[in-house]
Amino acid sequence: MNSTATDKRRQVLIPLLKDPAEEVRRAAAAALETLEGAGSFDEVVELLKKGSLAEKVRAIHALGEIGGQRVMPPLLYCATRPEVDLRAAAIDVLGRLGHPAALPVLKERLSDRNPGLIGKAIAALGNFSDPEIPALLRPFLDANDGLLEVEALRALAKTGDASLEDRFISLLSSPYPLTREAAADALGRLPLS
Repeated sequence: MNSTATDKRRQVLIPLLKDPAEEVRRAAAAALETLEGAGSFDEVVELLKKGSLAEKVRAIHALGEIGGQRVMPPLLYCATRPEVDLRAAAIDVLGRLGHPAALPVLKERLSDRNPGLIGKAIAALGNFSDPEIPALLRPFLDANDGLLEVEALRALAKTGDASLEDRFISLLSSPYPLTREAAADALGRLPLS
């Protein structure tokens, strides 16, 4: 959006922040936030292209704050980059945004060579309601590593699939305290049949 149009909109919206009607104040504030995101999107993408690794990670998180459809292409691209830090940040943000376009890339990350990234992908997929997700995540309950099964427990608990009850119960005897904790929590989240 060109800066003249942005400035014009800001000028007419700012006085509405003091409108007597709360709904109008909220709408004006939301519109101003959107305009701020519109102006910063190009700057964030530029930082993503030319910044240091730390700046690129911050840019990925900034894209998550901007939100909307237009942030998806750079985030999806970053989720497939060779740099672990970029993939990790993009996976986190894609999981928070929960946009359906992220599903194929997040599913693909389940076979990443880095177990930490697999855990992030599992956690991210827990924020989606795709019917394939439980089948994709169930095998990770057998990881026996204190990391992947914990993320799978947390993500699968969100599905509310009561058929997982016995599997969750079996993980209460895991040698890993975090797994036992996650299994107990997951059991508490399942609906009673």
